[in-house]
Amino acid sequence: MRLIQLELGSGRAVARVDGAKPAIVPGAKSMLELAQSAIAAKRSLTAEVEGRGAGESFDYAAALAEGRVLPPLDHPDPTHCWITGTGLTHLGSAEARDKMHVKLGAGDENLTDSLKMFKMGLEGGKPKGAGAGVQPEWFYKGDGTALVRPGGEFPMPSFAQDGGEEPEVVGLYIVGPDGKPFRLGFALGNEFSDHITERHNYLWLAHSKLRACSVGPELRIGDLPEHVAGDSRLIRNGKTIWTKPFLSGEKNMSHTIANLEYHHFKYGQFRHPGDVHIHYFGAATLSFADGIRTEPGDLFEIEMKEFGAPLRNTLGAKSAESFAYGGVAVL
Repeated sequence: MRLIQLELGSGRAVARVDGAKPAIVPGAKSMLELAQSAIAAKRSLTAEVEGRGAGESFDYAAALAEGRVLPPLDHPDPTHCWITGTGLTHLGSAEARDKMHVKLGAGDENLTDSLKMFKMGLEGGKPKGAGAGVQPEWFYKGDGTALVRPGGEFPMPSFAQDGGEEPEVVGLYIVGPDGKPFRLGFALGNEFSDHITERHNYLWLAHSKLRACSVGPELRIGDLPEHVAGDSRLIRNGKTIWTKPFLSGEKNMSHTIANLEYHHFKYGQFRHPGDVHIHYFGAATLSFADGIRTEPGDLFEIEMKEFGAPLRNTLGAKSAESFAYGGVAVL
């Protein structure tokens, strides 16, 4: 089952879009409200949707074209929406993996910190027993104010050195009234980042991640298939200037989804009742790695058949300086 959030003339709504005719889910004003109703009723999100029946049909393509489709999960107070992610979790292409294994065979003393982290995931990211495996690289992207709706424009801060796509699968969660996290499902995501800043020094990774991002347009309920394959494209002036396949699912990862979830939600501050979590699971493909420099007006397009409609966003121009050096006042 696949769901979206959208704006109608009467306000916000949730809709089911995996059938022959997209239809509004009756009585659901938001995905958060729908999920909370399912938790209260002690039933699955699928059962909650099916129990409400099918509402009026609508033109999904028009809603996308008009920019009325929202991220598939958000929070009315964006400070209660955590956007985070994990990196070095995917095996990458066969060629890249072969090169990685050659480097890994050179001995730990010759490995960069990133390669050491990758090796730890290969060796301990998929625990065999009941306990947790090794913890992954983790990063913070921002709160709900960083979310750009599908079809929207990514803002570029004045100090940005680069703005590039990172196609990923994203887990969408809410925290129940007793502090238990619930996964609603998965979506496509563009974990837009500043790769030049990151390349300068890996300790600046945290700075490079504090950028806008996008998720959706559709939420896929249920488990993530072990293997999913899609395409990432960069379109400039109507012409595709770069495209590459990307893979996800646990067959293409060095960690299990459960292991990544545990190492996020093990921290108590991430289990506040009512909070929303949007968690990126890592990328293995990006145009920057192939020498592409993005430009304002570029269109990013990320597509996987398992997730329905593609996720599209454009790159905006750099913003004017919004905060000057020395701008902190003293009380």
